[in-house]
Amino acid sequence: HIYTPAPPAARHTPHATRQTPHTPPQPTTPRHTYTRPQVPRLPTMSSHKAIEGKKADLVQVTRALVSVFDKTGVVEFAKVLAECKVEILSTGGTAKKLKEAGVPVTMVKDYTGAPEILNGRVKTLNPHIHGGLLAVRGNKLHEEELTREKIGLIDMVVCNLYPFEQTVAKGSDWDTCIENIDIGGPSMIRSAAKNSNYVAIVSDPSQYDEISKQLKDNKGSTSLKLRKKLACAAFTTTAKYDTAISTYMKSQGF
Repeated sequence: HIYTPAPPAARHTPHATRQTPHTPPQPTTPRHTYTRPQVPRLPTMSSHKAIEGKKADLVQVTRALVSVFDKTGVVEFAKVLAECKVEILSTGGTAKKLKEAGVPVTMVKDYTGAPEILNGRVKTLNPHIHGGLLAVRGNKLHEEELTREKIGLIDMVVCNLYPFEQTVAKGSDWDTCIENIDIGGPSMIRSAAKNSNYVAIVSDPSQYDEISKQLKDNKGSTSLKLRKKLACAAFTTTAKYDTAISTYMKSQGF
């Protein structure tokens, strides 16, 4: 056996640089950035251009359509129209009441040449009515079309609506409530109100006195200011009416 000494231990060197194991760089977490949601673009829609016509403040009322459910004060108002030499068109119960009071009346069915049909559901939905309401005075094309179709102008509508809300309030069944949704009335009101540059829309008996006074003061004419005021009230009336119908239908589970 031969003895072999161990190799000498490495001398500690205090100034030696300590080696640290290599650590790979850690990936940094990116900050959250806000991404705007993609909003779908609505198709570009062009509005209807204004239709040129004559400008007028005072408009002579030569023909008026009077068809109301609430007949409060309608005879007295119609007499004012008659005194101003206004031709009065009317329908159903309104025409009957005016005739009984001695007010000259032309039945709408005679004026349009179309009978009232479907239990009165269709009476005034006719080009001879809405054409006369919506025509722009002084517009050459409109005047030519009126002449070709033999349609006369209508300068005033006196109209209030079927009592839908009252019918609902009485607890009426679905079919009865639906039958008391007015169609022709709101259509005439909106047509007249849209054309308030020339047409006066009388949608509430509370307006009769003010309009009667103006007709007398202006020899049967209405002012633009009054017509605009009446149009605003009319659109408010039809908006409330449609809201009442929608509210009722939703209450029935629709």
